[in-house]
Amino acid sequence: MGALHQGHLSLVSASKATCDITIVSIFVNPTQFAPTEDLEKYPRTLEADIALLEKAGVDILFLPSKEEIYPEGATTFINVEEITDGFEGAIRPTHFRGVATVVASLFNIVLPDVAFFGQKDIQQVAVIKRMVRDLHFPVTIEVCETVREADGLAMSSRNRYLSTEERAEALLLSKTVFSLRESLQAGIEIEAAKDKSIKSFNSLKKKAALEYLDVISPETFQSTHSFKDTQEVAIIIAARIGATRLIDNVLVKK
Repeated sequence: MGALHQGHLSLVSASKATCDITIVSIFVNPTQFAPTEDLEKYPRTLEADIALLEKAGVDILFLPSKEEIYPEGATTFINVEEITDGFEGAIRPTHFRGVATVVASLFNIVLPDVAFFGQKDIQQVAVIKRMVRDLHFPVTIEVCETVREADGLAMSSRNRYLSTEERAEALLLSKTVFSLRESLQAGIEIEAAKDKSIKSFNSLKKKAALEYLDVISPETFQSTHSFKDTQEVAIIIAARIGATRLIDNVLVKK
């Protein structure tokens, strides 16, 4: 959606290493924002984005208008059920409907062989994978690791909303998921480790409000309570720092 940073450019690098032609779309998708969310103030830095993409060697920039993506009178949407019931889907009920619909439209317009997405939006990745599987899109989904600032904060276009004080407190998200990962790798039971992490977050916060912290299956997005039946779990977190909402996650292998 523009306001590009090194996380986005890492997807460009992955594409250029794999594919003959690399296409980047920039489109601030209105259908994935609720009326109370930040559509109007979402950062738009098109000139800077174009310069970054040219420097990165992108072959084509696809820059559609709202009318090109949503023709007048458009009433068709894609709902990916179950996997969107909790977490981001529960807090932002129309969000993934908008995401799935716009990604389906972009796939149908561009007809890519491979599409690259970042792990930071891990529930979005799960939704897109399920949509591609269920609707038989002829595209391979490649998921690239989250790119972080030197101090561990996951890169996000919304980080630019943070004040200096809020930016420092935002580190609670990455510190919490990394600490919880260490606890799980040390053999501490999931529920006990999660409870400890929640208490630690709440004891250190000033402006932050924790929305969720959980351990889930990255494929089904259901909470998991043990490693018994899975080889990999994801630790997911969301919090508001002042007026800014941030998410983060890490994967943990058995």
